[in-house]
Amino acid sequence: MRQVTPVANVAGLVAGYALDALLGDPRRYHPVAGFGRAVGALERRAYRPNRRAGAAFTALAVGAPVLLGVAATLATRRRPVARAALVAAGTWTVLGGRTLRHEANVLGRALRAGDLPAARQRLGHLCGRDPSLLDEPELARATVESVAENTSDAVVAPLLWGAVAGLPGLLGYRAANTLDAMVGHRSPRYARFGTPAARLDDLLNLVPARLTGLLTVAVAPVAHGDRERALHVWRRDRNDHPSPNAGQCEAAMAGALGVRLGGRNVYFGRSEVRPFLGDGPRPEARHLKRAARISGAVGLAALGLAAAYPLTLGRLASTLGRRAINASAFGRRAVRASALGRRAVHPAVAAGAGRGNGR
Repeated sequence: MRQVTPVANVAGLVAGYALDALLGDPRRYHPVAGFGRAVGALERRAYRPNRRAGAAFTALAVGAPVLLGVAATLATRRRPVARAALVAAGTWTVLGGRTLRHEANVLGRALRAGDLPAARQRLGHLCGRDPSLLDEPELARATVESVAENTSDAVVAPLLWGAVAGLPGLLGYRAANTLDAMVGHRSPRYARFGTPAARLDDLLNLVPARLTGLLTVAVAPVAHGDRERALHVWRRDRNDHPSPNAGQCEAAMAGALGVRLGGRNVYFGRSEVRPFLGDGPRPEARHLKRAARISGAVGLAALGLAAAYPLTLGRLASTLGRRAINASAFGRRAVRASALGRRAVHPAVAAGAGRGNGR
């Protein structure tokens, strides 16, 4: 069974990715939306304006899906077909690659048609900025930045955590990422309560975001981008962003497209000024299709890495871990046997010594 499990996980990841590519997100009864409603109800009960309450809320909201994934994994440890089906369903549920590319292309068509009201209305499907006063370059910039960041959040990171931790990794990551979107942003209400959720999401995305940046550099030519320029901009600008992860993705995308991202972002009730990333002109409608193409290529590359991991490094790590556990258990048994041997020998020695002394 130890050899079947990685194959089942890989089959599930590939099948789930194919389902997302073909069907996209379910339009009704999406499990993530249902999770969001449940967490919203929990948040209204658990809210306190401090980090301790936020930490308890985060542990419960993320821990429950992880435990569900662990239970499903244990229940299917001898049923590879059922395991593959569950991983496929979980992967399809947590991925959002097709929807991300679709929204970017729809918004791009609206901008090319000069329909700013339609483009402004559509922006809410990608990010939380206030679109009411945004012109074409700012709408295009918001879209490119959202595509870059969400390629990591909605594609690369779920695949990576699914490869490393199976179904619990898929469900746990999506729960943490959803929680960050709900309470992790900076606002008077969530300034302290949302901090644990935001920090957990940052931690879980440290590796995926950097992998997304590197993959964006690698696939830049699929959208007529310059790989060397993308690598230069990524190295130079990736740490300028206030987020420890978003800058990795956005800098690489800016270099791949040859545009400049960053600037003033206006949200509902607040504004932030972000440093500039990249060189060249501000994004235009024509860049959105190229950004979507890069996002799709990054997703395919990430799928290849995710599928290879359980059968290569994952299997090696599992083998080494079992050997270490077995060696530790053997060592403990040897120590116990030695101790028992000493206790068994000691009375006989004492009796012999007593006889020799005439006692």
